[in-house]
Amino acid sequence: MFAHIDAYPGDPILSLNENFAQDPRQDKVNLTIGVCFDDEGRLPLMAAVREAEAALVADQGPRPYLPMAGIAGYRQAVQQLVFGENSPALAEGRVATIQTLGGSGALRVGADFLKRYFPEAQLWISDPSWDNHRVVFERAGFQVNSYPYYDDATGGLRFDAMIDALRQVPKRHVVLLHACCHNPTGVDLNEAQWREVIAVVKSRGLLPFVDMAYQGFGTGLQDDAFVIHELVREGVPCLVANSFSKNFSLYGERCGGLSVVCANAEEAGRVLGQLTGAVRANYSNPPTHGARIVGKVLTTPALRQSWEAELAAMRERIAAMRTAIHDNLQRVVGDADLSRYLAQRGMFTYTGLSAEQVDTLRTEHGVYLVRSGRMCVAGLNHGNVAVVAKAIAGVMSAKG
Repeated sequence: MFAHIDAYPGDPILSLNENFAQDPRQDKVNLTIGVCFDDEGRLPLMAAVREAEAALVADQGPRPYLPMAGIAGYRQAVQQLVFGENSPALAEGRVATIQTLGGSGALRVGADFLKRYFPEAQLWISDPSWDNHRVVFERAGFQVNSYPYYDDATGGLRFDAMIDALRQVPKRHVVLLHACCHNPTGVDLNEAQWREVIAVVKSRGLLPFVDMAYQGFGTGLQDDAFVIHELVREGVPCLVANSFSKNFSLYGERCGGLSVVCANAEEAGRVLGQLTGAVRANYSNPPTHGARIVGKVLTTPALRQSWEAELAAMRERIAAMRTAIHDNLQRVVGDADLSRYLAQRGMFTYTGLSAEQVDTLRTEHGVYLVRSGRMCVAGLNHGNVAVVAKAIAGVMSAKG
């Protein structure tokens, strides 16, 4: 019956992570998977999360199915964090928001919703983009195209080429945008560039789908959501997927949200109904525990303050590691252009290393990067950054 089924090649990043676990070397370094570690190389348990969870465990009760859209208080907290408490779109009731299974779940529910109501639309993603963007939307039936984004030569943004390409995208097609801390390159648009992109999106009648998996890891919670606030200000309908995996360090709880900004409250009500229909056809109901933790932290002033302080410390640690890898490399490779390590933002950096150099890093030095050259800067710490810099310098000099 199943003889015709081919083997799954595996996810390239998760497969590398499995290979790392089997590597017997004691000095190995994992800079592949997008997880934010502390300076001891451990996955942090945030104090606000610990306190919120303790309070919830002490006040246990029945655990019925949640509504298909999720916990109402959680959904409201998501809206206020993503759009800002004073957002006119929220005041006018024209944002439909559901609780999702992390950011990936938000993308998939959004993809299913869009495929049903925009069946002729195609999806446009940055070149490069997170690998799973293509996978999720192709599995939902979309043709996935790309627009220029990363400049290999400079480690920066091909902004003019990006704008020119977006001007050619047909009306009512879907354009996926990274709100901040672009995955995999770490290259972000500035505010002036975002305004220009939004002007093109608006004039062309495109539908933006904003993925915000790293809110708080760029420059701050509200600054990182600039493109979303600007889309609302310009009256552009859009979808927004957000995740709490990274900024709450709650990876396994799968907490996220999907929001759709509509023209009015009546339209938002219809969209919300169809989003819940998409959930019903997929996993039926979201889980309870993680969402209750996030909701309690976001709506309890003392916990919210504690969480924001810890998140800022995580952001500052990543920035410090960017400086450390840059400075260590500069000491050993001299005049090479290393500015990308400082200019790029968030958990990831595109190192400019070739796939062959990355393979050499792994086999000869036990330093694991994604073959595209993407490095998870959040996996660096004061104990391994010099080792990593020395290994990278070695493969760079070997190229010469």
